[in-house]
Amino acid sequence: MSNKEQLIYAPLTGNIIPLEKVPDPTFAEKMMGDGIAIEPSEGKVVAPFDGEVMHVFPTKHAIGVKTDQGLEVLIHIGLETVGLNGEGFETHVKPGDRLKAGDLLVTFDLDFIRKRAKSIITPIIVTNGDQFEALSKTEEKDVVALDSVLLGTKVKNSDETTTPKKAASTMKYSKEAQDIVEAVGGVDNIAAATHCVTRLRFALNDEAEVNKELLENLDIVKGSFSANGQFQVVIGQGTVDRVYDAMVKESGIQEASKDDVKALSSKKQNALQRGIKTLADIFIPILPAIVTAGLLMGINNILVNPIFADQPIVELYPSWAGIANMINIIANTAFTFLPALIGWSAAKRFGGSELLGMVLGLILVHPDLMNAWGYGSALTEGKIPTWNLFGLEVEKVGYQGQVLPVLIASWVLAKIEIFLRKRVVESLQLLVVAPIALLVTGFLAFIIIGPITFTIGTWITDGLVAVFEAFPIIGGLLYGGLYAPLVITGMHHTFLAVDLQLIGSTGTTFLWPIVALSNIAQGSAVFAMMLAARDEKLKGLAGTSGLSAYLGITEPAMFGVNLRYRYPFFAAIIGTAIAGAFITFSGVQASSIGVGGIPAPLSIIAEDWMSFLFGMAIVIIVPFIITFLIAKRKLS
Repeated sequence: MSNKEQLIYAPLTGNIIPLEKVPDPTFAEKMMGDGIAIEPSEGKVVAPFDGEVMHVFPTKHAIGVKTDQGLEVLIHIGLETVGLNGEGFETHVKPGDRLKAGDLLVTFDLDFIRKRAKSIITPIIVTNGDQFEALSKTEEKDVVALDSVLLGTKVKNSDETTTPKKAASTMKYSKEAQDIVEAVGGVDNIAAATHCVTRLRFALNDEAEVNKELLENLDIVKGSFSANGQFQVVIGQGTVDRVYDAMVKESGIQEASKDDVKALSSKKQNALQRGIKTLADIFIPILPAIVTAGLLMGINNILVNPIFADQPIVELYPSWAGIANMINIIANTAFTFLPALIGWSAAKRFGGSELLGMVLGLILVHPDLMNAWGYGSALTEGKIPTWNLFGLEVEKVGYQGQVLPVLIASWVLAKIEIFLRKRVVESLQLLVVAPIALLVTGFLAFIIIGPITFTIGTWITDGLVAVFEAFPIIGGLLYGGLYAPLVITGMHHTFLAVDLQLIGSTGTTFLWPIVALSNIAQGSAVFAMMLAARDEKLKGLAGTSGLSAYLGITEPAMFGVNLRYRYPFFAAIIGTAIAGAFITFSGVQASSIGVGGIPAPLSIIAEDWMSFLFGMAIVIIVPFIITFLIAKRKLS
């Protein structure tokens, strides 16, 4: 490799920003490497040297190029622009293309990105800087594309380049990281990799290349599975961060965000999978608010219902009445203004303004509208208020607790907003885009979207209720037996929307109690594995994951132990199916969606506690006994 100085010319025209001042810790703290940033004044990126295109991200917001001497450079257009999903960007090259300095790489709508992203500041990062000397950086304040030298460096001599590798090899978990990379098919099989709280997440080129036996025999790996186009390796909270860091250092895999991996993995998904993923992207961000509300409503239920005595606590001790009422208001807020939460999350997911999405949701529950919960009785009595729009009678009805109206309306709002932002000059956008988008969507919501989706939602609710009332044992048996397999596919996220729709329409849900029992069943099965196993690693993993499952988080138990050995998973399914049939036959209902597992009774209405506790006994005993008996024979 030549020791001639490698020069990186400015790929954009604009103002220089030191990397340390970029408002993003990933770049400012040089997690991906050293470099410099430009605040562009025009929407054009050109090749900063002769070389080759390495990567063009599916979302078009970033591109990787390298010189013929091996210097690798990442150009990341704007900050948090991956969420734009390619809107406002156009790429003009593809991976493997040869480059001449000045060749057009990417064009982008500068005004659109300035409005929609966190910042237009564009970092230019040397991603393999450990092979080169420290960067020399321009002292200019303003640079012109291909006219200004931005960065310069030289290849390190052989003894210098070996030092970082020796240092890297001493990183904690470096051996484990290398083993994981090898087990998933090597570096060449990894299109992108990131991590969440407990798992490594890979977008793989070919999942058939994964050696699952080798992977799951690694001490650090608690389990692995494929879902939503991603191959996920369960490591554990805290440890996963260090394993990922070691993997990036040792293998040379470039760091990627969760959105980058999602964008790559979504290409492998069919229409149904993409639809489920969209619902998950919308409802998971608002889940903490819903779960918190459910737990607080459970506390209120204990205070206002005669659970522990013939009279409720608020009657035995009147001084608690005010506290109970205040808790009830705090708890009910998330459900009362549910369309606002969904509007915020859905607008963000569809590429619109979160604030406008929230306002749209609040419009649909405005206090001047007739409350949706009184619609049925008002319809019977013929007292539904209406607007007269030039002879067109439109029902003046709110959509409290409804899911479908705000989902569809938020999609329409986002599309109108995106359409207008591309066509209205920046100086007029504040006066034009939001007012028109909100006004048009509001009219469509009350005239068309709301009535149609409200009817569809009512059909779904009535249909489910009718089926479970006519065949409660079969309904509970099937849902209890199918829920855990649905978790593997990711399809369980769709039932979160159904639960919320049921609560909004009827005030309760009969599905959530079965979900809570499924959590406990997985925990019981894995606890049986802990007692029956002789292997200390399996005992430790089963014990910690069992406790997690009993508190409502089943992934470590399900993917780390139960699915690996199969029979604990099926034992948990059997227990949940039996318990689901029993509690559905007994008419158990939840007034909210709370934490699954042992704390679940807080979400169950007071008069159903005894039946639900009996169901809990079933999912504690049945999966445990079945698993323990089989495990004693198989693991002996």
